[in-house]
Amino acid sequence: MGVIVALVFFVFSIYNGLVLARNQYKNAFAQIDVQLTRRHDLIPNLVETAKGYMGHERETLEAVVQARNAAVSGLKAAAADPGNPDAMQELGGAENQLTQTLGRLFALSESYPDLKASQNMMQLSEELASTENRVAFARQAYNDAVMAYNNKREVVPNNFIAGMFNFGPAQLLQIEDKSVREVPKVTFG
Repeated sequence: MGVIVALVFFVFSIYNGLVLARNQYKNAFAQIDVQLTRRHDLIPNLVETAKGYMGHERETLEAVVQARNAAVSGLKAAAADPGNPDAMQELGGAENQLTQTLGRLFALSESYPDLKASQNMMQLSEELASTENRVAFARQAYNDAVMAYNNKREVVPNNFIAGMFNFGPAQLLQIEDKSVREVPKVTFG
């Protein structure tokens, strides 16, 4: 009888550990949700500010709006099921696209000295940069929590309990900023 009680207690402790680890990565994703929502909320103001100075750059401005809308949609899908591989991949791709279109917008803004000097544009750029840092920290915390959860569910004997109770693997969130990863090109004229 004592062996059965010990076995039941053992299974419960593994199950509870898996639940705690799953809840930790879901909570970590909630922090990403907050920061990405903040980022997405800043973009319409940024586009409106740029419109006043860059009216004939309509294609770029529309691309930013479309990329933002795709990112918002990807975030909603991922928030509905954090850790879902398809949702995380969609969100990562949408955020990568948004980062690229914002990069084009900022590159174009360099050609508009009045826009660069605009107090509103400088403030929005600063807020966006600050938010990008917060997203990076939140993403790192989420990915750490996902790794801890996946490790917990894959080790023996936890993998048996995880399989019995359908604790599936969680997916890391990868948002790449290619501008950071590319090696700068230096030329001497």
